[in-house]
Amino acid sequence: MVMLAQHRESDTGRLLSLAPLTVLELDPAELVTCAAATGFDAVGLRLIPATDQEPVRPTIGMTALIRETRRRLDDSGLRLLDVEVVRLVPDTDVRSDFEGILETGAFLGASEVLVTGYDPDHQRTADNLAELSLLAAEYGITANVEPMPWTAVRNVHEGAALVAQCPVPTGLLIDAIHYDRAGTGPGELEALPREWIRYIQICDAPAEQPATMTELIHQGRCARLLPGAGGIDLVSMLRALPDDVPVSVEAPLHSDAPATVRAALAAKSARDVLALAADGSWSPLYRSA
Repeated sequence: MVMLAQHRESDTGRLLSLAPLTVLELDPAELVTCAAATGFDAVGLRLIPATDQEPVRPTIGMTALIRETRRRLDDSGLRLLDVEVVRLVPDTDVRSDFEGILETGAFLGASEVLVTGYDPDHQRTADNLAELSLLAAEYGITANVEPMPWTAVRNVHEGAALVAQCPVPTGLLIDAIHYDRAGTGPGELEALPREWIRYIQICDAPAEQPATMTELIHQGRCARLLPGAGGIDLVSMLRALPDDVPVSVEAPLHSDAPATVRAALAAKSARDVLALAADGSWSPLYRSA
C-alpha cells in the first residue's frame, strides 16, 4: 500500500520535491513511496544514470518498473516534477538519444527534464539544446540546463547564454552547491529573466571551497550537507530567485541511515530554510549556520 503524500506546500508556499540523488539507492517506484511517506509534495526521477557507477535499471519505455512507478504516483497524489539526466556530449543525436526519456517522462507526468552540458563546442551545445527543447515541447516537457563547475557549462553566465538561444521556453536550473562553488552571487540571479527559473535545487556544503576538482566533484555528487547545515548563504540565494517555483532537495549525505530517515531530514531542513527566506527580519549578519 502506498502512503498518501502529506502535502505541506502551504507551510512555506513552495512545492517541495525529493531529488533522486538524495536517496540514489532507491529505484523510481521506491523513491515515490519514500517521498510520499516523508512529507514531500513532488518527486524527481533519474531515468538515465549520470555516471557509470550508478545502477542501470529498466527505466526507459513502458517497462514493469515504469508502470509500477506510475501506479504509485497516481495512488500517492505526488507530482512528478522532473526526469533526468540528459547529457549533451560531442556525438549527441538528440532524437535518437533522448526521445525515450521524454516519452517515458510524459507517460509519468513530468513537466521538466534536467540537462547537463559536456560538449566543449559551445555552439554545438546550443544547437543540440535548441533541438532538445523543441523535442521536449512535443511531449509537454520543458528542458532545464543545469550549470556545474566541472562541466562545459560551468556557471550561470554560460548557462544563460545557451538558454537565450533556444527557440521555445527553456529553463536555467540553479543548484545551490554549483551556484556557490562557481562563485555566483545573488545579483547575477536577480538579473535573470524570471521565466527562466522553473524550479530550484537546494542543499548545503562546507563554507571552505574544495581544494581540487576531484574533491569538488565528489562533494557535489555524494557528500553534500542538509540545507542550513553548512556555509552556503541559501537565504540570499532563494531571495534572489522567484518565490513561487518548486524547490527540489538534492542532498546526498555520507550516512548509513535508512532512506526514509534521510529524506525526512531533508524535507524538514529545506522547509526551515524556506521559512527563513520568507522571514523579512532575517539578515545574513545573524546567520547561525
